[in-house]
Amino acid sequence: MKKITTAILLFLVCLTVTAQDITYQRVDSVKICQLLRNATKTTSPVWFARHFLDVPYVAHTLEVNDTEQLVVNTRQLDCTTFVETVTALVLCARQDKRSWTDYIDMLRTLRYRGGVLDGYTSRLHYFTDWIVDKTAMHLVEEIQTPNPPFYGWQHIKVNYMSFHPSGYKALKAHPEWIPVIREQEEKLTGLTFRYIPKAALQRDTKVLRDAIHDGDIIAITCKKKGLDIAHLGFAVWRSDGLHLLNASQLHKKVVVEPMTMYQYLQKHPTHTGIRVIRIKN
Repeated sequence: MKKITTAILLFLVCLTVTAQDITYQRVDSVKICQLLRNATKTTSPVWFARHFLDVPYVAHTLEVNDTEQLVVNTRQLDCTTFVETVTALVLCARQDKRSWTDYIDMLRTLRYRGGVLDGYTSRLHYFTDWIVDKTAMHLVEEIQTPNPPFYGWQHIKVNYMSFHPSGYKALKAHPEWIPVIREQEEKLTGLTFRYIPKAALQRDTKVLRDAIHDGDIIAITCKKKGLDIAHLGFAVWRSDGLHLLNASQLHKKVVVEPMTMYQYLQKHPTHTGIRVIRIKN
């Protein structure tokens, strides 16, 4: 009876916390608190991710306010917000943080440079920037060994946002932010990272299974001009090989991709391979 009462109190606390710099609906806080209440410190990223299966894919869900706010939206996800949502849940559970305020603090920490929300330009827009920043905060680690399968080198050269500001609502309204974005791009340009070329994913080998764990974040590298990462998701191993659990624009919802990772990459000529990022314990 005591455990039930404690759970109810925790649930109510989760529902009643509000903050001025957050955009969310009650259903979002309910879902987050339910998941954190039912998870343990060892709950896998895949367990959390599967609770979002069939959630609709919707782009630009963070671009809903004139001023930058922390947007929590569990009802509509794109590939980046899906990865951030699940990663925040995993880190909260591993640190035994169970409240709504714990979750929003963690999501803010993940989404913004150094964990500080300071306007649109403080958001980590390029996923390489996200990896570098969250690695420095000891929240994730990028796996780049052994070789093979990590025999490819990605040489970062990003400029897509500063070259196409009209495609971004905030930059279109605030052209004075473009130089800040350009400076961020210049700091990333020239960095190099090992990745697994897509040819190396053709065969399901022990080397691959040892290198990539269920629940690792998969960042698909690309050769599209000005970009570093084309798509994100979580690694799921099945009997026929590696699959991607992702918020899919193709399927218009969160799914485990029916094709293997190799087959998926072969369908996209501009995709070159994958980088592997592990959420730290």
